[in-house]
Amino acid sequence: MITSPGDLADRPPGLAPGAAAKLSRATQPKIVVERLNLYYGDFHALKDVGMAIPPQRVTAMIGPSGCGKSSLLRCLNRMNELVDQARVTGHILLDGEDLMSPMFPLVALRKRVGMVFQRPNPFPLSVYENLAFGVKIHALAPRRDIPAIVERSLRAVGLWQDVKDRLGTPALRLSLEQQQRLCIARLLAVQPEVLLMDEPCSALDPMATAKVEELLHELKARYTIVIVTHNMQQAARVSDYTGFLLLGELIEFGETHEVFTTPQDERTESYITGRFG
Repeated sequence: MITSPGDLADRPPGLAPGAAAKLSRATQPKIVVERLNLYYGDFHALKDVGMAIPPQRVTAMIGPSGCGKSSLLRCLNRMNELVDQARVTGHILLDGEDLMSPMFPLVALRKRVGMVFQRPNPFPLSVYENLAFGVKIHALAPRRDIPAIVERSLRAVGLWQDVKDRLGTPALRLSLEQQQRLCIARLLAVQPEVLLMDEPCSALDPMATAKVEELLHELKARYTIVIVTHNMQQAARVSDYTGFLLLGELIEFGETHEVFTTPQDERTESYITGRFG
């Protein structure tokens, strides 16, 4: 039986079955996932996942390849609706609103919850137009205000000094690290609330990775961030909360330092210590 959204509001945060999620009762979660199941045809990809994601924190999802990390991330802004034969059941509440409801506008959701992918995917447009595109589509500001929004967004990701004299340059001419920062800035320009990042550093070298990780620390003061990573050291460095997925099940979820130092499930300990995965 699926719990109603009204019931969820009365539950304490930390909904992962058998997990160690420990949010303060005074902290209202930004996102609550309740009994989430995802099917690709006959394949059961996510199994009764439940968790509470706190606001203005970095939450990392870890686990071996194929465990459902990216699938879970895509559920948080309904990208799985684009996949043939994908079916989702359960509830995902964003500030108490069930974004799984057909009454929840998809365009509004994609504005509030933005996504960065493994490889940078700038539009085949200029640096400036990459930033201005979303602002124009969502009619967020008069045309005269767009240059200021572009500058503010580029400054937020530390890219302004690098590109301020070449805003008309095709974005695809930037380095991979600059392209990834540009993609993050493109999200910030439309004023989202949640940033989803699917292995945003997988295509970057160590120096570029360090810059993106530093950026995450700065951005969490204003945004709720959920990051998928195969790199457990990265999860330990950048995240406040960590969830461990295995074969589509959320095995454990809690504060990062507790998950990594005193895991509650032996499977979590085995994965973290490198016994499998």
